[in-house]
Amino acid sequence: MTAPRRATAVLATWNRRDDVRENLRSLLAQTLPFEEIVVVDNRSTDGTGEMIRAEFPRVRLLVTESDRVGACEAFNRGFAAAGAPFVAILDDDVTLPPEWLERLFERLEREPPTTAMISTKVVEPGMPREFLDSPQVNRERYMATFRGCGTLARREVLLRAGGYDERFFIYGNERDLAARVLGLGYRILQHPAVVTYHKKPFGMKGGKRSLYYHTRNFWLYAFKNAPLAQLLAFPFRYAARSFGRRKPVADAAGTIGALENVRGTRGGWWIVAKGTLAAFALLPYCLRRRRPCRSPDFEMPLS
Repeated sequence: MTAPRRATAVLATWNRRDDVRENLRSLLAQTLPFEEIVVVDNRSTDGTGEMIRAEFPRVRLLVTESDRVGACEAFNRGFAAAGAPFVAILDDDVTLPPEWLERLFERLEREPPTTAMISTKVVEPGMPREFLDSPQVNRERYMATFRGCGTLARREVLLRAGGYDERFFIYGNERDLAARVLGLGYRILQHPAVVTYHKKPFGMKGGKRSLYYHTRNFWLYAFKNAPLAQLLAFPFRYAARSFGRRKPVADAAGTIGALENVRGTRGGWWIVAKGTLAAFALLPYCLRRRRPCRSPDFEMPLS
């Protein structure tokens, strides 16, 4: 299969002017140029938009009507605006090696058309050596999710799957979209030979807001996508993994440190309870959209 080597880079941002500048410089330095670059700015107040207009006139800048537009909606606007058949899904605080896009297309061309997404290894500050060097992390494999800060995807499949669920607002939206992509009969390839450099520290972001949305959105994802047997078994499997012998986690890197975050956040268990109650309040919404994913690649975020 020869994929058309045409891609739109899409990133959403809010008040990260210097990170966006470094990001855009790396995008424009690609050995295989992006056909276009789309930045969705959530009405930043730090001069991000002005910087893009002045320094990167080739970049297509979309500014939201409010700074309360969530990351999911912002990315969906970028996906809809993209003109190329492939979309690079990127965080605003990443930088890409010059061969990033070229090497992903080279690998994708050896895949069947049913491979809808190809995701990269993400390197972050504070990433422990045992994780970086883990054979499990560094093996090429098909996954149940993708790296939301460094993935190349077929735009047609993103739109057919419905993009990000905007009820998620932020966090956990990648795994939910991935389940719908898998449910359509596609696959997601993890290709760790290509690296994305991410400035966010390794593991789950600390704080009350992060803990609330991670908790609530996990249950939204599970209610919508998990087969009943997996949904019922998950609490027991998670407890066994959390309190048993720790192993490197390959495919749920964004939730590493969840228990530590609960314990380290004031009122952490109460926040978890609030997030869970909020998810149950949205149970009718989830049940209307429930499509249990039967793909053999699907799994709950344990490994």
